[in-house]
Amino acid sequence: TMPSIFSYQSAEVDWCESNFVRSAVIAEYYNTEWCLFRDGPREPPRPCGGVELCPLKLSLLLAGLFSMYFHMTLSYVGQLLDELSILWTLAVAYSFWYPQCYFPKCIKTRKHFFWLTGITTVISTLMSFVKPTLNAYALNCIAFHLLYLTWKELKKCNDKRVHRMAAVMVMWWALAITSWISDRWLCWLWQAINFPYFHSFWHVLIAMSLLYCCPLVIYFDVSYEMPSFKPKLEYWPSDSWPVVVPYVTLEKPHKQC
Repeated sequence: TMPSIFSYQSAEVDWCESNFVRSAVIAEYYNTEWCLFRDGPREPPRPCGGVELCPLKLSLLLAGLFSMYFHMTLSYVGQLLDELSILWTLAVAYSFWYPQCYFPKCIKTRKHFFWLTGITTVISTLMSFVKPTLNAYALNCIAFHLLYLTWKELKKCNDKRVHRMAAVMVMWWALAITSWISDRWLCWLWQAINFPYFHSFWHVLIAMSLLYCCPLVIYFDVSYEMPSFKPKLEYWPSDSWPVVVPYVTLEKPHKQC
């Protein structure tokens, strides 16, 4: 009989960390623990209520919870929920924040782009059931499109703070994807030296990359949609600190009499 899709270790993917070493109920202990902190960075609120941040925060929270469930059980359902929650988070981000100047020529309004994103997401969701082992690779490839868009925007921008934040974001992403690939393809090496924890590093490093990515996207979005607010990137607690929390400040336009 086929194993239940909810059963422990029924997933098609198993990461390098040894299973059930530190807990009888948690398959990958360190991967699960780090997922507790993966509910997304805390962004400053957008003006006018920031309606689009609500579904994004919810999808990021679900991504963290589903990833924790997957690494705890290594179940088939957990694997799909983990991967699909990331897909849906990307769909939400694209729907609200994809610059209109990059829309396909056949798309004239944001509403039409919502429909295009929704249909693409439904098709991608259905396709994810065909070969689940390829889902993670496909999701990681989307990062190259995001990096391309960042490069396009940086060509238009002379603000050194923006370029600095983009460089730091790419640095964290490069470290994250290196950890992910290392865990996937060099597992034999890490197990030989008894250090199979690079996938847990991936969770931390990709969260750091998002910490810089989200304010950067908000900055570009405000520059396009509300340029009179004059967005500016800031760092807390200070620019001189080696580790900082970036955020966006807005200069409200003066009222015209």
